[in-house]
Amino acid sequence: MKRFGKVIVGVAFSLLLPPLCYSASLNQILGWEEEGSLLPDHTSVKVALDTGSENSSLAAANIVPFDKGEEKWVRFALQIPKGLTGSLVDVPFEQKIVRTEKAKGAIGSSHRQVVKMSLCLGNQIYQEEFSLKPPGKKGYNVTLGRSSLQHIAAVDASRTNTVKPDCSSPAAKPAS
Repeated sequence: MKRFGKVIVGVAFSLLLPPLCYSASLNQILGWEEEGSLLPDHTSVKVALDTGSENSSLAAANIVPFDKGEEKWVRFALQIPKGLTGSLVDVPFEQKIVRTEKAKGAIGSSHRQVVKMSLCLGNQIYQEEFSLKPPGKKGYNVTLGRSSLQHIAAVDASRTNTVKPDCSSPAAKPAS
């Protein structure tokens, strides 16, 4: 009978082990909308954590690819609300193109540049790949899709703005 009890406990523990390992690998639980900061300039951005999107994206305007030596780069701007009126100001960026990907939409398909950037959420810095897409009506500068969320955080759809970006201190560390 003791042996049967040990088997039951062992089976129960093995059923609980995968969820425990999965939740332990995520650093935090975030809301579906958060405030973030793009480094190195600490540009404040509105971030949507979208479990319905596979990949992460930046809502970029004025996208202009160019050559920098032997490498392919892209110039673009994020439209950031400033001041009391919330009027949009273009914040320029130049990034090396990691790759170009085909994006399918309702109107057809297009090619989008993918760049790697550092994003601060809470006191963690994440190196993520973002496809550059035209700004939409929702007003989010950054959308984090499942490919990024799987190693960043779990999403609680009932919460918003759970953390403030604070990656300027020595305590801020790149996420592993």
